[in-house]
Formats: sequence, structure tokens, C-alpha cells
Amino acid sequence: MAKNRVIIDTDPGTDDVLALLYALSCSPDDLEVLLISVTFGNVDVQNCLRNVVSMFHVIEEEMQWRKDSHRPEGFDALRKSKPIVAVGANEPLGGERMKAAYYRTTTSASQPHSLYPLTLTCCPDGADGLGGVHTSVCTGSSDPFYIRQEGRLLIILAQHPHHSSPSETWKHLFDSPPAGTLLSSTAASVETSTSPNLHLFTPSSSPSHLEILRILESEPPDTITLIAIGPLTNLAIAAAHAPATFLRAKQVVVMGGAVDRPGNMTPVGEFNTIADAVAAARVYSLTSPDPESTMPPFGSATSLPDYPTAAELGDRRLRVVKMSLDVTRRHYLRRDEVKAKLNPLMEKGSPLAEWTNAFLAATFTKVETLHRGHEAEGDATHVELHDPVCVWYAVTSGDPSSGLGGWEFLKGEDIRIETVGQWTRGMCVVDRRDRKKAEKGETEVEGDMGGWLSWKKGNRVDRCVKTPGERLLAGVLLETIFG
Repeated sequence: MAKNRVIIDTDPGTDDVLALLYALSCSPDDLEVLLISVTFGNVDVQNCLRNVVSMFHVIEEEMQWRKDSHRPEGFDALRKSKPIVAVGANEPLGGERMKAAYYRTTTSASQPHSLYPLTLTCCPDGADGLGGVHTSVCTGSSDPFYIRQEGRLLIILAQHPHHSSPSETWKHLFDSPPAGTLLSSTAASVETSTSPNLHLFTPSSSPSHLEILRILESEPPDTITLIAIGPLTNLAIAAAHAPATFLRAKQVVVMGGAVDRPGNMTPVGEFNTIADAVAAARVYSLTSPDPESTMPPFGSATSLPDYPTAAELGDRRLRVVKMSLDVTRRHYLRRDEVKAKLNPLMEKGSPLAEWTNAFLAATFTKVETLHRGHEAEGDATHVELHDPVCVWYAVTSGDPSSGLGGWEFLKGEDIRIETVGQWTRGMCVVDRRDRKKAEKGETEVEGDMGGWLSWKKGNRVDRCVKTPGERLLAGVLLETIFG
């Protein structure tokens, strides 16, 4: 059994996909990915799902190419244990949904936490969350991808045109799709492939939050790590549905928020947190001795129930390990590093190198247009590795044999999420006053508005402030994935 068994909840964009490729390429002794739970993000959940399906398709082609080239197939964790893929929320618990190009906003007309898309959705203008990789080289189709909903059945009609013709792409996802599945066959009449590597994941007929709870219920407490690298909607729904089961998790490793530096969406808001601030506040509140003290205010746009009282929950609380922009932004991948690793592989015909280069090239170009100074950097232009930091932590933090010490945290920090501010939604609020806090058992501080000085209230988050090496991760990532 792997030392670390994880569920990855993701809205697959550029660094999410890098994180997934990294996780699936790890040693099976180090990591087992039990579930990939898909949520909305910069784009809707259909496009996020397409990115996951396309990733598995490219991995299949890559493994065959490596085998034919007499190279190690790689993806050891994946080959040892294929993960489940489940689809979750398409909308935040409240407020607007953030969308790409660049993070434009759109008001949702569907239910506050709709688990399923309500309409047929096409992917216009390459706005797929991966720099338009699906349509950058398209052959033979003006609509290269869409998802049709029939009741609770999503049918994927997909091709990955970047380096495959339509006749060479995955022709199905299931031999016999179960009734009501959220992932399904391209069409019942499609010929079944006998490729041994076709089935690299197990599709789920249940929404993400139920799959998360099923795994946590079936495994011993403190054995499953949740890695949350998208908005926290799926986790908040799972926690509301069965709080005691959700608290069986060993820890939740969250990529989100900014505490001591600016956000990347607003001056104070990071994308994953601001995309569903209510969900983030609800998840963080489970770290508190009194979850009610940090829950979103009454009237927040969500139909989820309140948690049980502190007494009813018992003594067990959630451990949230927070990877905020304060630490993740210092880890990055440069254009020249990508060229050095991928160009030789592309010359030899690597499908994964070609696909990865396509979405990273688009991302580098976007970075140059968004940030002052990047346009003159050339090969020094870089993308930040926010999400891979979370996987890196899950793989190495509890393993002395990895030789990677250096993970440091501010433990038990009272970080609260602003959910209603006009300009501050998604802000990570901390108490910067030089005030003496009451120790456990002491009398509460008089006039303590909000319970910031109380030992009975407030969140208890472990925030990472130092990793084994800011420039170490890029090499580890490329070497683990590409060899």
C-alpha cells in the first residue's frame, strides 16, 4: 500500500494538469490517487471534465509511444492503481462564477450549488482552461467537443485534435456504461477497443461529494488526504452532507488564498478562494473548536444546512494545510526549462511532450500580456506552480526517506474567509493587532468582537511558509513526468 493515499479535487487548468501528471507519475510506493474529483473553475465543469479525459487520452498515447520506443512507460502510480473520476459542482454555493479570458465573470442562472450542467455547452474561442489546446490544431470539425445532457447522463462527444485525427482518438470511455453515469460512452454503436491501456480510470455514477464520502467511510480514519486545488465547493457539499464522515480525513491540503501578499484576482483575493468564498469559509470552519463562530453569516446564498453543534461534533476537527500564494508563487517553471526538457522529446514524437508544450506555450504568452516586465523576459518567462506544490507536499512531507525536509508551518493560525465584502470577498482575514489572546481555560477577553482573542473560537489552520526549495520543484516535476 502507498505511503500516501489521496483524493484530488481539481478544476483542471494548466497547473492543475501538471499536478495531476506529477501525481500519476509518482512511485506507487509513495502515492496512490484514489479519486479525481472534478469541479468548475476558470471554465465550466464540462470543459474541466474534457481536460481530464483528454489528459488520460494523451497519457495512453504516451505510454504506447514509450513502449514502442523501448522506453520505460512511466506513470507508475497510475499503472498500479487507476483512479476513479467523478464530476461535481458546476456552480459556487453563492455569488458569481469566475470564468477565463481573463477571469471574466458571469452571473449564473442555475441553482446555487447545481451538481449538473443544465444546458448543452460548446467550448467557444478555445476557452477551455488549457490555452485553447483542444482547438489549436483542429482537423475536420467546427465543433471539436461538446457534452450533451440527457437527464443525469452526460455524453462526451470528443476528439483531441492536437495531434490525432478524429478516427484515432478515444472512441469510448466505457464498455458498458452504468445507468445514470456522469461519464459515458461516446455512443452505444461505437466499436469497442481492445487496447489494454484504454481504461486508465474508472468513471463514477455518483457525484463527487458522494464519492469523497464513500472513500472516507470505507477507509480507516486519518489515512486519506484530500488535495484541493480548485474551488472548495465539492468539499463543502461533502462536509455538509455528512460532517462526521468528512472529518475522518487525515488532512485537507488546500491551494488557496493570500495572507501577506496581494491576491491574483483582486488586491486581496486568490482565484480558488474567491471563486467560492462561502465554500472555503465552511470548510475552514471545521478546524475551529466552535465551527459556528466562523461560518458564513446567516443569509449567504446557499441551501446547505448548518453543521451540528461543537458538542455534537465531538472533539475531532479537520486539519487544513494551507498552501497560499505567499508560498506557491515562489515556485515556478521557466520557458527555457520547458524547452530543454520537451523539445528533444517532441523531435522524437512524444505525444505528451507535444500536448504539454501546446498548453504551456499558450500560458507563457498569456503571462507576457498580463504582467509588467514579462514581455521582455523571453526564455525567463515563467508559470507559477501553485497546484504541484500541494502534491509535492503530500508525497514528501511525511517521508524521512525522501530526504526533503524543510516544510515549515505557522500552526493553528486563525484564518477566516470574507464572504460578503464588496471589494474583499475571498480575502483571508487574520488578526494583525498586537493584542493578548486568552489562553485555554482563561476568562474570555471583554469586548472581543468576533472572538478573535478567544481560545474557544476562530479557525485553526496550518499555513505553509517554507518548502524544501523554491527552485527545486520545477526539476522534480519535469523529471518525474517526462523522465
